[in-house]
Amino acid sequence: MPRKPRFFLPGVPAHIVQRGHSQEPVFFDDGDYQAYLGWLEEASGRYHCDIHAYVLMTNHIHILATPREKQGISRMMQYVGRQYVPYINHTYGTNGSIWEGRFKASLVSDEEYLLTCMRYIELNPVRANIVNAPSYYRWSSYRYNAQGKNNTIVTEHPLYTAMGRTKVSRCENYKSLCKAHIDADQLKSIRAAWQTGTPLGNDYFREKVERKLKTKVGQARRGRPDGFLKGL
Repeated sequence: MPRKPRFFLPGVPAHIVQRGHSQEPVFFDDGDYQAYLGWLEEASGRYHCDIHAYVLMTNHIHILATPREKQGISRMMQYVGRQYVPYINHTYGTNGSIWEGRFKASLVSDEEYLLTCMRYIELNPVRANIVNAPSYYRWSSYRYNAQGKNNTIVTEHPLYTAMGRTKVSRCENYKSLCKAHIDADQLKSIRAAWQTGTPLGNDYFREKVERKLKTKVGQARRGRPDGFLKGL
C-alpha cells in the first residue's frame, strides 16, 4: 500500500505525533529525554521550524511547530529520527526502528485551535495520570509557557505573545487558560485530526488549506479514532 502523503504549508502550525512501536516505550532514562530534546533543538534550527509546545511521554511524543519552509517539518523529524533511533539501539543493545511507522500530523488553525492545541499537548501527562499538575512534568514546554523557565527550544507563536505585554503576564494568562477545561468535543477533534491528517479547524480553514495545496487533505471521520492511547 502506498504511503499516505502528508502536507505542510509555510507559516501554518502543525501538530506532530509519533508513537512507539506496539505502544512500547521510546524513553527509558532521563538521558534519553535530554538527548531527544537536544537533537530536536538542533533540527528545528537547521530546518527552520519554530516549536511552540512539546511533550515527551514514555511511549510517544507531541510537537506543535510552524515551519518556515514547506519541507521543514519532514526534514526536522527525519533528522531527529536518524540520530535518536541509533542512539537507543546502541545504548540498550537493541536493533531496528523504535517507532510505529512514520509520524502523524495535522495542520492547525491558529485563530481557532492553536492555544487549545498547546494546552492539549502540555496537559498530556495530567490526562495520563502521571502527574497531578503539568508543572511537575519535566519533559514538556509547560514550564516555559506557564512559568517563564528558560527553554531555548521554544519559539513563541504570535497568539501566545499577544496574551500579555510582558513574559510574566503572558505566563500568568496562559497558566489560567490551562486551568480551564478542554471539552470532550475539542479533545475528540484534535485526536481525530492528527490520526487522519485532516486540518484542524473550521470548514473555511480546511478549504483554504486545500486551495493552497491544490488537493484534498485528510478525511472526514466519526467516532473514536483508531489506535487511541491513554493520555494522547
